[in-house]
Amino acid sequence: MPDIVVLAAFGWCTLLLAAAGLVLLRAPDTLHRILALDVLATILIMVLTTLSYVHAVAYYIDAALALALLSFAATLAATLYITRRRQPR
Repeated sequence: MPDIVVLAAFGWCTLLLAAAGLVLLRAPDTLHRILALDVLATILIMVLTTLSYVHAVAYYIDAALALALLSFAATLAATLYITRRRQPR
């Protein structure tokens, strides 16, 4: 039973990665691209945690946590930069 669930999780993550990649390529503006990159990072975090379960090792979780922190900081920095650049002075 767990093998079927893990296989379904990897299949679902693959479909989500493809969909987020298409959204990233077809995004109308920069803020939508930032959001699409954040979604891609979240899906990669899901893949890393699933790999951690499959291989029974903890360092995938460490990589997922590092990716989550970097993704959060990068999203905040990029959004602040874009929104401040658009405001007239």
